[in-house]
Parts: sequence; C-alpha cells; structure tokens
Amino acid sequence: MPYTVLIVDDSSFFQTRLKELIGGHSELDVIGIATNGREAIEKEESLRPNIITMDYEMPFLDGLSAVRAITAKRSVPIVMFSSLTYEGAKITLEALEAGAVDFIPKNFAEVSRNSESLRNRLHKKLISFARNSRSIDPAIQSLKTDELAQQALARSLKAKQTTLALRQGLLEKKVRGLDQNTPQKIAGGSRRKLGSTVKTIVIGASTGGPVALSELIPKLPKNLSVPILVVQHMPENFTRAFAERLNRISQLTVKQAETGDTLAGGQVFIAPGGKQLIFDKSGHSLKVIDGDDRVSFKPCVDVTFTSAANVFGGKVLGIVMTGMGNDGCAGSRILKQKGAYVWGQDRETSVIYGMPAAVANANLADEILPVSGFISRIIEEF
Repeated sequence: MPYTVLIVDDSSFFQTRLKELIGGHSELDVIGIATNGREAIEKEESLRPNIITMDYEMPFLDGLSAVRAITAKRSVPIVMFSSLTYEGAKITLEALEAGAVDFIPKNFAEVSRNSESLRNRLHKKLISFARNSRSIDPAIQSLKTDELAQQALARSLKAKQTTLALRQGLLEKKVRGLDQNTPQKIAGGSRRKLGSTVKTIVIGASTGGPVALSELIPKLPKNLSVPILVVQHMPENFTRAFAERLNRISQLTVKQAETGDTLAGGQVFIAPGGKQLIFDKSGHSLKVIDGDDRVSFKPCVDVTFTSAANVFGGKVLGIVMTGMGNDGCAGSRILKQKGAYVWGQDRETSVIYGMPAAVANANLADEILPVSGFISRIIEEF
C-alpha cells in the first residue's frame, strides 16, 4: 500500500507540479489537494493522509495556523514549503515548533524545470517521514491510559539500561587498561568530569534538529564552562534566524558563527548555512569557509567534527542528534580515534533515527540519550 499524501497550496501551478512530482513514485499516492488552511484541516480529518505538504501564505487560514490545528488532534507528519527569505525562515521555525517535521525550500525555478534533484528530495523525505510516522494506530488508541504509560516507562527504562551498559563497558575497558587513549581517567573509584579535559562541545543535527536544539540549548546554564558549536543542516537565512531565535530564549549567548569569533565558555555558535565551520589551528577562534563542493552538506557535521579532532584531539565531546542520513558518523570515528567522547540521541526522541543510528550501529557512541538526558548530563559534566 502506498503512503497517502495531502497537498496544501493555494497556487494551481504548484498543486499540479507537486502532484506530478510526488505521484511519480510507486510508494506515494496524492489523495487530495487543499487550497487553504481551513480546507486542509477539513480534508485531513476526512482523508486521514499519512503525510501532508503545507504552504504558508494562503487565504482564509495560513499554513502555520493549520499546522497547529492539525497537530493538536493527530501526530501526522507535515512538511512545510518555505521561501528562502529571512522572513520565510522565521515563519518556518515557528511551524517546526508548532509540530511540522521538516521543510523544503519553495523554489519556483526548480519546480518549473522538473528538477530531478527536487523530485528525489521530495520522495526521500516524504517516504521516510511516512515510515517513521508517530501517528497513533487505531488499535493502540483502544489501549487504556495506564497501559500507554507503562509502555512509555518501559521505553524509558530500556534507554537508561542501554546507557548504563555503555558506561559499564567503558569503565571495564579503563580498568583493564584497554582504552589508554581516552582522556577520562578513573582514580580512587571516582571519575573525573568531562569538563576537566574537554575544551568544546560540537553538536550535529538535521531533520528534527531545530526543535530538539530549541529544547536543549535554552535549558543550559549561562556559566557553562565550554563553548558549543552547532552544525544544523539549514540554508543560510534559516541558520541566522535560528541563531537569533535561540539567543532570545537562552541564557547562553547564541550567534551565527563568523570567521574570527573567539571561543569562550557560555557561548553557542551556529554554523552558517551554505558554508563550512572549522576551528583555527590555534584552537582559540573559528573560521567559516566555502568548503569543497564535493561535500554533500553545507554545513557538514563530518567536516566540523574532523576539524575539532585535528585541533583538540581527545578533548572534544561530539553529540549526534536526530537527522536523516549518516552525516556525523565519519567525523565521530575520527573523534574516537583521537580519544574523544561521542554521545548519540536515542530512537524514541529522534524525529528521524538516521544520523544517530549510524553512529550507534558503528559502536561509536559512548552514551545514547534522550534530549532531556543531554541536558542533565551536560549540566552534570560542565
């Protein structure tokens, strides 16, 4: 059975082109088109699609309001079509916080010329979100509230057991002297905090990252002892708007990174879209570069992780959060070879369990944690 798609857009041109692009895949079936937010709410209730594509600017009711109304009733994946302007970026970030799972830049020229790249991105994103949908199956809806609570508790316990097992495994390695390159040392039965050796935290994220980071960064204290670098897959205007938004709601100082920025505790630097973020060889400042066009992502987690490993060696904490694909896995391997630490987000709290899964499956994660676990552990260690 193909995954069903509802297209929401007031432009007849985009309706037609999106139907052609999406419907061209055997696993996707466009079952309806809505021309405004009000109609989107009605058709979502009657058609119950597996996934929705949503425009923002529409008559009667805009896309952001429609997202809020729909996700309040059902956790259906909604992908926003967003303009690449700064204002479009701000609206998209609001939509993601309201419940949309991701966005695709709305490029008229790309849609007009029947872009194979756009077609492939659309198919990949929509199918992936539909497969990973958190929509509640009718059979599950019939379960009693206490049964659902027990299931959630069981998942939480399983995640904690996994992390404890990983920690125990690392401890046993250290005691046996098999992990000599790792900066963390055991002395007198107690473990030195990461903050005593780690010089920087580098976080990589993609799909689902803006919401997860909006939960993580604002809950960290302003006296954090190390700087944080964030590599989030986003276009240029989006990273600037994202940095400004995080700065407004955080105790830490958050800004889009620029060449020459000096590293200091209590600061968060967001890698700019369309560029690569690396460390200066001195380890005291940052450099923003164009990077190699052969690299798929700009910014790229692997690039920044590798730079951190080359400059700081094992004195780095790399965190790989929710996202599609495997960006961050190669960089994590290099970090581990240098004796650094790597944490990965768990499956339960990841919108798409791709990037952290790649790290976990390669046995590179020292700890696997939910977003709340990152918060408590960072506060504990730094």
